Parts: sequence; C-alpha cells; structure tokens
Amino acid sequence: MSSPSHVTDTPITERAQLVEVLVAGEKPIEQWRIGTEHEKFGFRLDDLRPPSFEGERGIEALLNGLTRFGWSAVQEEGHTIALIRDSASVTLEPAGQLELSGAALEDIHQTDVETTTHLDEVAQVASELQLGFFGMGFQPKWRRDQMPWMPKGRYRIMRDYMPKVGTLGLDMMSRTCTVQVNLDYASEADMVKKFRVSLALQPIATALFADSPFTEGKPNGFQSYRSHIWTDTDAGRTGMLDFVFEDGFGYERYVDYLLDVPMYFSYRDGVYVDASGQNFRDFLQGRLPALPGALPTLRDWSDHMTTAFPEVRLKKYLEMRGADAGSLDRLNALPAFWVGLLYDSTALDAAWDLVKDFTLAERNALRDGVPRHALALPFRGASVRELAVEAVKISREGLRRRARLNAAGQDESGFLDALGEIAGSGKTAAQHKLDLFAGRWQGDIDPLFGEFAY
Repeated sequence: MSSPSHVTDTPITERAQLVEVLVAGEKPIEQWRIGTEHEKFGFRLDDLRPPSFEGERGIEALLNGLTRFGWSAVQEEGHTIALIRDSASVTLEPAGQLELSGAALEDIHQTDVETTTHLDEVAQVASELQLGFFGMGFQPKWRRDQMPWMPKGRYRIMRDYMPKVGTLGLDMMSRTCTVQVNLDYASEADMVKKFRVSLALQPIATALFADSPFTEGKPNGFQSYRSHIWTDTDAGRTGMLDFVFEDGFGYERYVDYLLDVPMYFSYRDGVYVDASGQNFRDFLQGRLPALPGALPTLRDWSDHMTTAFPEVRLKKYLEMRGADAGSLDRLNALPAFWVGLLYDSTALDAAWDLVKDFTLAERNALRDGVPRHALALPFRGASVRELAVEAVKISREGLRRRARLNAAGQDESGFLDALGEIAGSGKTAAQHKLDLFAGRWQGDIDPLFGEFAY
C-alpha cells in the first residue's frame, strides 16, 4: 500500500484533469520501463513472532539500520516509517510487512540485481537484530490478533473501516504479501488491450504463483488464500472490473469507476483526515462531509487512485496485482512473465487470441476457482494448467524477441524457468509446502520459517 503521494497540490477545477493524469502515463516504446514491488514477512529468530514496530529488534530499528546503505529515512509523527533511495522506496504494510517499491528499470536483469541487492541489505541488518524474512502470500502461523500494527495514519483509518465492508479486510492488511509489476502503455488503445489481456490472465498468474496454503499453522484448503481474501475485503474497490471488456472502455470509463470507489482519507497538512466511505464526486463539489467547503487537489486524486484494489489497477501505468509473494526466483519471474506478454507486440497479439473469447462468466469462474484449485481448476475440458503452459510459452517467446541481453549474452527468458517448471509439472509452491508439512515437517509449521527465509 502506498504512502502519501508526492504529486503537486494543484486544485482540481474540472473533470478533464482527472483524465489527464492517465493520459500523462503514455510513453513511446523506447521509454517503457519495469517497476517491481514485493513484500515480505519478518520474524524473530528465537520465537518466530513478527517483530513489533518499536524496540531494539523492531521494524523501525531495521529501517534505521538500512540507512547505512544510502537510504534516506521518511518520518511520520516522529517515527521512521519508510526509506527512499534514488527512485526506489522501502515501505511498511500495516503489520510490518516490508515492501520494496523498485525503480523504473529497463530489463529483468536489472530487476534481478535490484531485488538481490535489497534482500542482501535486509539480511545484513536483520541478522544483527536476530530477525529473518521470507516471502509467502499469507502469514502461515500467527493469528490476526497476534500481528503488530504500524503507526501510519492511513492504516488506522483503514483498520476501522474494513470491518464495515467485508469480513477479511483486516487479514488482507495484516497477514498478506504480494509481488506485483508496474508496466507502461503507449496510448489509450494500447492501455485498453494490455488491460484486457492482463485482467483475463490474472487468474493464471495467481495459479502459477500460488503460495499461501496455511492459516494459523494448519492447511486452509486453499493454494492462494491471499487471493481468496480479496473476495471478501471490500466489493466497492476490488474484483475483475467486467466493464474493462465493454465496448468504449478507456480513460473516461476508468475515471468513472474511481469516482465511485469510496474514499478512505484526504492527506492535509501532514494529517490523514478520515473520509472513509465518503464520495469523491462530493469532494469535487466542495461537499465532502470530512472537509466541508474544501476542494480536492491532484494529490488527493493521486492518493485516491491507490485505494482501489482490483486485480489489475490503472494509474499512470498498469499494475499486475494477482500474485502471492515468494522465493527470489519467483520475484523475478513475475515481472518477466508480464513483460514477455505485454511488451512484445507479437506476444500481446497471441495473448489476446488466447483470452479474447473468454466470457464474463468464465473470467469470473477462473477468478473464483483458482484460489482453491490453482492449476488444477477445470477449464473448457482441460484445466488452468494448459492455459498456464501456453501463457508461459508466449511470454518466453516475447522475451526472446525483446533480446535484452546481460553481460553473459543471456536474454530475459531464463527468468521464466521457475514458472515453466510449475506449469509443466502442475505443482505449485503451495503444494510443495503442503507435501513438506504432511511429510518431513510432520505437521509442524515452524520449519517453514528457516527453510524458506531469504
């Protein structure tokens, strides 16, 4: 989840400004970049509990320790709550999940360096604090009431609001981790095609990256429980956005959607003003109950755009939001998968051919069924696994045509090897951990923390 935006406080005087924010994201192909974000759970080595924010071994101490690597601290109410370095940031999810929001990079080789460097830096500081970190979609051991809360104003507002609109929103905030990639578009038509392809294939990514099969130390019956949680978080700001596939979809229609997403807050003079459940359309008319007479600024709009949580989100780029966090190879595989599909025109055409005749009912059946069944979910006389095999193949070919080489002359397609193995075998990371739980771990979740720590 985002920190306050750094967009200007320019007042919004007409609707066209809202649309222009999306138009401003258009870039020629030579300027397309890759921005990868990934979250991870922390734990104390002695008792496996998540670290609190405060204290000698707390999350704030970890953030302050990372400043030795050139990160600058971001303060809120006297606390270090984030870090920035160049165009990247390290931020905190509500229960202290540590997130790297990476820089806008040119290829997956650079993504690999960025991610590996970040994990190495975190490991150095964490070891001094007797902490560890690992990636999964859902916290495998601890109850919601055993998770800490970070001192960030927007999270206090969201924590109070979530139980009013769903039963699992607090779990989403406190017990999930994801990896996502942010990708560019050249025009409105390019955005629309990429949005439709990525939205239709998002359940396939969820299946390939499924890695959240445990709740409070026991199997929960899902392979991606993280993905299931989003189905009962807040229907007003989540889901498959069926309107994206309707004729005439474009920037204007997406702005209409955002205007109907209930607000959380307005960030004014360093304070989060609670506007939860209120309407941005009223804000545009100076009738927001939380700020009577006040008009929104472009920063308010930028912040509001981050409070919609569909499977694919449009800002000045497209965000792929369907994957569980996981191991290093899958942190690299996620951006590779989507870059291969969306940044090569031949691959994009092939991906569209794969999904263009999916019906609304089929797209939603995939979304609803994949969290439990992953690659084994039946689809059109076969299964999601066959779709995944084809999607990985299309992506690999797209990456080969991109021909972005590292110093050893290797293209980016090797970063898909982990997904190729999963799709080929039909065995997800979730199933692998379930096998360990039933076998060598003998029904004890604790070995997971050591075996899968970064």
